[in-house]
Amino acid sequence: MIDVNSLLHQEFQISQTDLDKALTFQKKYAGRLEHILINMGALSEDLLPSFYAKVLDVDIFEADNFQNIEIATLKSFAVNNELSAFNWFVIEKLETTEQHYLAITSDPFSVEANQFLSQNNILVKVKVASEEQIQSIKVLFAKADTADISIVEELSDLEEDRLRELAGEAPTVNLLNSLISRALKARASDMHLEPIGNRYRVRFRIDGVLKEADWIAPRMRLPVASRLKILSGMDIAEKRRPQDGKIGMKISNEDLDIRVSVLPLHDGESIVMRFLRQDAISYSMDMLGLSADIEKNIREDIAKTAGVILLTGPTGSGKTTTLYTFLNAINDETIKIITLEDPVEYQIEGINQVQIQSSIGFDFAAGLRSIVRQDPDVIMLGEIRDKETAQVAMQSALTGHLVFSTVHTNDASSAYTRLLDLGAEEYLLNAAIISIIAQRLVRKLCVHCSQPDTNQDANIVKYNLQPLADAYGSKIQLHTAVGCEHCSNTGYRGRIGIIEYLRCDDAIKTLPKDENFPTNAVRLNQDRGGRTLLQDGFIKAIDGQTTIEEVIRVAG
Repeated sequence: MIDVNSLLHQEFQISQTDLDKALTFQKKYAGRLEHILINMGALSEDLLPSFYAKVLDVDIFEADNFQNIEIATLKSFAVNNELSAFNWFVIEKLETTEQHYLAITSDPFSVEANQFLSQNNILVKVKVASEEQIQSIKVLFAKADTADISIVEELSDLEEDRLRELAGEAPTVNLLNSLISRALKARASDMHLEPIGNRYRVRFRIDGVLKEADWIAPRMRLPVASRLKILSGMDIAEKRRPQDGKIGMKISNEDLDIRVSVLPLHDGESIVMRFLRQDAISYSMDMLGLSADIEKNIREDIAKTAGVILLTGPTGSGKTTTLYTFLNAINDETIKIITLEDPVEYQIEGINQVQIQSSIGFDFAAGLRSIVRQDPDVIMLGEIRDKETAQVAMQSALTGHLVFSTVHTNDASSAYTRLLDLGAEEYLLNAAIISIIAQRLVRKLCVHCSQPDTNQDANIVKYNLQPLADAYGSKIQLHTAVGCEHCSNTGYRGRIGIIEYLRCDDAIKTLPKDENFPTNAVRLNQDRGGRTLLQDGFIKAIDGQTTIEEVIRVAG
């Protein structure tokens, strides 16, 4: 029997130190040794086919053979309807016995696949393929499955028992678990299941950008949707109105909350899962990537005892994470902090977090009136949506509370206009607001593969970068995205904030709050050393943290 540890050490150049660490982790938490080494960064995922081939003494499925695979051949083997859920595909019938096949897979040790083969007395000779090959075949296999829609698609709303039965069967469970695991491995924040024709298109949102990941066959569409509804506490028979729910699960010893949203479309239901990983976020100012001058100003603001600090930006721009970071920076035993959120996404020790319940009339305005009687020092409102909330928030600031909140506007100065449109009085805004921070998120360059921009000189002239670099004492180091195994060939890994900071001092307060205010406020802010979102993004690009193209995409 092959010594796996020696194989990893001698042929795959895994250091004994890394092996010992991985074995210790495996002993404590279980898991596959090769997966632990990959997560540690000690073993490249590209080497898995070679590793499995040596351990099992089987052949590697060559790239030339991959090009010759015909989907019609795969569809001719009924066993693939089940095995495809485990990322196994039969490609040939072997003549030795009645149920003896040649199959390819990127995971020959899959417990579920081997259990299925054993239970059905199926013999398989395995060739090991790369994960990319298997996923490409799986997408084509699902896309080709547009023929006769099975009876699963024709189930009526009344057949709930059958839907529940299908939702609990192994192929459905394994398919959904596999998709969630792949999404988490890819660092996805969301997974989208969108009906197209008779199938579901699966897309992952990675660093704010959607990427197609898979297709779900027609026969699996209803079972997968039903399982998600059951797990998140929804009505599986209801297909006419939107529904929301929550799933709590543990994956790889990590507690995971999944917010599920179902929206009825013309040709089915769109399902979006948002992954909330408590351990994945560090509420540290350093993680926000703030420029030194902006961080200094913000730290001064959040140290105040009264006033309003507003964050602006569209959905998904990181406002909530930034607010949590500010709260975490001032959170200690001498301060009482209460938040009003819809929903409470992440729990922070030492902070009193309140969930809004609009269905019973407990909205932001009602909640704010209640929590001011709890004697808080700091209040955080998830969002200012109406006149009453705006008025109470400003009045709370004037009576000695530090208030954090968000509004949906494109830039910092437009927050004034938005609040005035809601009905807040100008004198209250002038008296209460300390500062307004507009935020966007741009993707960070992958540190493993980024390269100097060969068009740097042209870009410096095109975007007038030299004066900006001189103003902030930066040396221009433009880089471009390339793509490698560490960033899923995107050239980017992770995100960083770009900020427009507007301090609402006497000069801003005295400006007329008319239709010209946003323009005048931006001009005044720049005259005293401030910068727009685009300019702050250019500073990040000048420092080599992101690309000019990414800044233009987000803030241009």
